Amino acid sequence: MANEDKTNTCGTICLKYLLFTFNLLFWLSGGAVMAVGLWTLVDKSDYISLLSSSTYSLAAYILIAAGAIVMLTGVLGCCATIKESRALLIVFFVLLLLIFLLEITAGVLAYVYYQELNEELRADLKETMVQKYQQPGEDHVTRAVDKLQQDLKCCGSNSSADWQQGTWIHTFADGRLVPDSCCKTPTDHCGLRDHPSNIYKVEGGCISKLEEFILQHLQILGAVGIGIAFLQILGMLFTCCLYRSLKDEPY
Repeated sequence: MANEDKTNTCGTICLKYLLFTFNLLFWLSGGAVMAVGLWTLVDKSDYISLLSSSTYSLAAYILIAAGAIVMLTGVLGCCATIKESRALLIVFFVLLLLIFLLEITAGVLAYVYYQELNEELRADLKETMVQKYQQPGEDHVTRAVDKLQQDLKCCGSNSSADWQQGTWIHTFADGRLVPDSCCKTPTDHCGLRDHPSNIYKVEGGCISKLEEFILQHLQILGAVGIGIAFLQILGMLFTCCLYRSLKDEPY
């Protein structure tokens, strides 16, 4: 009987250390999830403003929420482990399950969004770029387009020729064939010369570049989500094992 008690005690201690280590990793991963979500929204907010769908932003917001809950859950898990409280372990398990469901939701949204991405870009981006660029009350679009063309090294939605079909060419172009942000070395009125040596000529235009950019970010978000999900499964297993190993205590 003494040997059995000793074995159970050793098993419980091992589980406590495993779960405590898990919670530290879990807390750090929550910070990483929040950082990725915030980076996607803040650093790339200009790009996102050119998209008509809010699904991409929604997936990032869900990750930020999940990251915040993960960090709080990690602290709760540490408390539950140290105090050996079965009631806190139950709450911890439920929160882990909730986060897991949030991540699945974000993953489904990201997958659905990517399936619709190409169609949305081709339908909306060209009109947004050539009809709203440098128009009154559309300063945010102008900034987003200039940043998009410079950062992704592209010109026009499908090609630089798209700029000949829009409102901008007849109002604010001032003789330029493309905006100055299309130039490889932007200077005032450098868009007067539409030549590959001067401006970016990319097959597929900014649509293909933006689609590639968003796909890369969705892959990063997906990889982070999968990593956290794997940690959560381990955490739920450790929690269940520790819960069963603890002696019954009043709640």
